[in-house]
Amino acid sequence: MQQLISFIRKELYHIWRDKKTMFILLGMPIVQIIIFGFALTNEVKNVKFAVLDYAKDNASQRLITALDASEYFDVTAVLQQPKAIEQAFKNGSIKMALVIPQAFEQELLHTNKAQIQCITDASDPNVANTIINYTNAIVGSYQQELQQQPLPYTIEVTNRMLYNPQLKGAYNFVPGVMAMVLLLVCTMMTAITIVKEKEIGTMEIMLVSPLQPLKIVIGKAIPYLALSIINIISILLLSVFVLEVPINGSLALLVGESILFILVSLALGLLISASAASQQAAMFVSLVGMFLPTIMLSGFMFPIENMPKPLQIVSNIVPAKWYFIIVKNVMIKGVGIEAVWKETIILTGMFLFFLSMAIRKFKIRLA
Repeated sequence: MQQLISFIRKELYHIWRDKKTMFILLGMPIVQIIIFGFALTNEVKNVKFAVLDYAKDNASQRLITALDASEYFDVTAVLQQPKAIEQAFKNGSIKMALVIPQAFEQELLHTNKAQIQCITDASDPNVANTIINYTNAIVGSYQQELQQQPLPYTIEVTNRMLYNPQLKGAYNFVPGVMAMVLLLVCTMMTAITIVKEKEIGTMEIMLVSPLQPLKIVIGKAIPYLALSIINIISILLLSVFVLEVPINGSLALLVGESILFILVSLALGLLISASAASQQAAMFVSLVGMFLPTIMLSGFMFPIENMPKPLQIVSNIVPAKWYFIIVKNVMIKGVGIEAVWKETIILTGMFLFFLSMAIRKFKIRLA
């Protein structure tokens, strides 16, 4: 028994000295609980919506106030003409637009019945359905207040879905899968390239070669870039002809943005490979370190605006978030570079940062 206790004590000391193992055993569960606890939610809060109020009467103002006062909606724009609705949806500033017709209050008073129109962005059908349900619930509560009057009043909500009127899940699924597949595959493929040379003993050959670190890193990435471009083509073909998801925007812009995202993923994989001590460590970091943030913090499965501010800030360093926004805007909404230039600049900056860090780490390893 004493030998067993001594062996257990030795193993505990060994684990305690291994800081990486301690982080995995104690830190990862805490991180996962926090992320899953706050990110995994089907609620939609603080939905930004615009109002096109033709009536501008007391009844319409009370209805707008009722929506804005709830935790689910925030009035961010008061529009003056219908054309502004489409532009607001395309630049991503709103998720819903509420259109109130003229003489809204007079119709309620004289006919006891009035209509309003709720226009939602259905590129994410789950969020669109949730927004409609919240709107109907708040309008229903507003009607109950009106029922206190001598005559019953009814407000009919007419719903209109933009970009995805059939509410097909593929419209949200395809951009998310593109971001997830390209990031994980590209990162994992390149994460083992440099560290593999160290493990099999061929690093010395590269050390004595006339190639500079920059050329070695680029040479490692180009074959995977070619393979990833083939992945893009196959994904887009399947999306259009099998899943019937249209490419409403520029195909050249979509492919160009996808290649930029591939470069970001390859550079990130090279950075992991240059920093890792073994292929197993590189695979672990690329799989666990990229898979969860891509799923949880890219906006693919769960709306980022519903998360606490700290998680929203962390999501900004996830490359898949920005590519997901680009693909949805270009592919589904049909916008051009003028609507995704900010995301393009961010991905370009990430590529340059990851590539420069990979080259720097490679130089340190060579020394």
